Amino acid sequence: MNRADFDFVRSLVKQRSAIVLDDGKEYLADARLAPVAHQQGFASVDELVRQLRTRLSNDLSRRVVEAMATNETSFFRDGNPFEALRKHILPALIERRSAERTLRIWCAACSTGQEPYSVAMLLREHFPQLQGWRISLLASDLGIGVLDHARTGRYSQLEVNRGLPPTMLEKYFQRCATVGRAGTAEYQIDDSLRTTVDFRPINLIEPWPAMAPFDIVMLRNVLIYFDAETRKTVLRRILSLMRPDAYLLLGGSENSMHLADRMEPVQLGPFTCCRLRIPRPETRDPRSK
Repeated sequence: MNRADFDFVRSLVKQRSAIVLDDGKEYLADARLAPVAHQQGFASVDELVRQLRTRLSNDLSRRVVEAMATNETSFFRDGNPFEALRKHILPALIERRSAERTLRIWCAACSTGQEPYSVAMLLREHFPQLQGWRISLLASDLGIGVLDHARTGRYSQLEVNRGLPPTMLEKYFQRCATVGRAGTAEYQIDDSLRTTVDFRPINLIEPWPAMAPFDIVMLRNVLIYFDAETRKTVLRRILSLMRPDAYLLLGGSENSMHLADRMEPVQLGPFTCCRLRIPRPETRDPRSK
């Protein structure tokens, strides 16, 4: 891909998704757009870009943007966030929500669904006291293709091998009678879990649907792809949808320092999450008049 075509593609991607493609990533654009070009009947990536330049199609643009998004994910990814949920966050919220018996969780940028299904398994496995509660587990992404994959709850042998404990594979998945496109085994998550997750297309930089405030927001490994101003904007919107004692879980290389006036870090074992800063009442010197 020549520089002019790459600049066109990365401008389109940033405009539609706020994802920033750095200089020197022409090779990445070539690799990710080659399957799109083939599927759409173009002889090459160059021809695909020419088509976009001469007649901008919303469907083709969407496919290009989705292809350029990084959809790296796995079950129980990184471990520590899920231990923090199990040992600290969920027990604290269950105690504080015991009267209303409601819990709302949002997994933003969920990719192919492993993160929200991991949360669903965690809730089922360790918190039987939640039976009878109103649990809302929203999972969103800008990619229609990855959401379609997530909704099926069907995963390849490679996907279940990445992070899913064998005991949970046996307990919550069924091996499919047919093999996948790669000729390997596939596994279907149990419908009783699959139907607990509400998958919706939400682009973080476009208008969002009306949503009630959340108790937990997982926005992991997303902000690193945005520029500083977009990170601030997205986080401000996220904070507006968090209850005062809610928790925000970011990726290991992300932080909220640019919103330090509104958020504070909470150390939970080896994992650090964020919470809205609770205003402290002003103290007055009793000697003053």
